[in-house]
Amino acid sequence: MSYQPRPLNLDELEKRPILQDISVVIPTLGRPILEESLYWILNGSAWPGGLIVVDQGGDPQIAAWLEAIDELGIQAVYVPSQQRGRSAGINRGIETVKTRFVSVTDDDCFVEENWLENLTAHLRKNPEAIVTGRVEAGTEDVVLVVTSKDFSIQKQPSLSFDHMSGGNMGTSLAVIERVGLFDEDPSVRTAEDAEFAYRSLRAGIPIIYTPDAGVHHFGWRDEGQRTNQYASYARSHGGFYGKYLRQGDWFIAIRTLLHYLRASRRWLRGTIRRDDEMAAVGRAYVTNLFPGIIAGLKRRPQP
Repeated sequence: MSYQPRPLNLDELEKRPILQDISVVIPTLGRPILEESLYWILNGSAWPGGLIVVDQGGDPQIAAWLEAIDELGIQAVYVPSQQRGRSAGINRGIETVKTRFVSVTDDDCFVEENWLENLTAHLRKNPEAIVTGRVEAGTEDVVLVVTSKDFSIQKQPSLSFDHMSGGNMGTSLAVIERVGLFDEDPSVRTAEDAEFAYRSLRAGIPIIYTPDAGVHHFGWRDEGQRTNQYASYARSHGGFYGKYLRQGDWFIAIRTLLHYLRASRRWLRGTIRRDDEMAAVGRAYVTNLFPGIIAGLKRRPQP
């Protein structure tokens, strides 16, 4: 999909209040859409004390953007990385954070005006929690969304899914210290947020879902790329499950079975309704979940 991002136009920006106790981390492969992601952050009601972009694509333009943003009074940091994988990008960014709190979003997520201000307010009230929020579809082809308008607090792992969106989350460095960084093993490559949420809940860290902190996920992949991404999600979820099945986690065994049944139902429902996107997601999980589990079972134990 060809996409022309909204330009930053830093000279036209009016200065915002700076929230000195929170940083924003964005991992990126250097896609042009990052420019619009930065645009929406800078046009929010408040600016972060730190803005860290971990670039796994080697685009020199990103460093120039951050240098200009730094002149606005935000401590902007460009982190070039030869690694691949979102977990590695997030982790290298978190390792650079100097503030009490850290928030994470993606280069294809456009934050709402009050996103950072509301997220930070919840974190200040709940410094020992993870805060997450809505993920709306920015384009019609985005089907994996979280749109509930109800505030909730999750304290235990769920048999369906845990309420944390990796492209819209925040927490404290104290929580990171307690739970650990994101899992960089290739077997959980695109389910790193699900694994992190589960590990956090098992450690007694609550996940607060607040609808007043929203982002819009822009769908830039074509049909073939989306099909490949769904397969990656499924294999990685399997890798996440395999990691804990190897540890004898009976809860994950039940969750795996239910996940497979839900995927089968989604495939069937999508086929009957002629909803190609729904059917593609269901089919991807039915055919790729168990190969991912095998990869997770075979992974080397980590300290």
